[in-house]
Amino acid sequence: MIELIAIIILVCSLIGMGVILFRKIPVLLTLPEILPQKESLISKMKKKIKELNPFKNFSYEIFLQKILTKVRILSLKADNKTFNWLQRLREKYQQKKTEKKDNYWEEIKKEIKKPR
Repeated sequence: MIELIAIIILVCSLIGMGVILFRKIPVLLTLPEILPQKESLISKMKKKIKELNPFKNFSYEIFLQKILTKVRILSLKADNKTFNWLQRLREKYQQKKTEKKDNYWEEIKKEIKKPR
């Protein structure tokens, strides 16, 4: 008995779906094939970002120029610092060299003056 009721409900629902589908086929055929697509979330975000004041007149070339000038300034500072270190090392070397020369002649004089 329960199986018979289930089969009757199944048949009636299939017939109902068939009727609805038969009525809607002409309406579906009249629809345009390409529907206008909604804007994606990413494109909406891009538009909003472009509308913001800081990004209205953003230029990649100017941004690149600023970064390159900062890198150039940093490299020049580093170059200047290493040049100063090198100059100090050369001065220290010259001082040691002159001290050794002075000591050299003093040692020779001491050797000569020593009685044998």
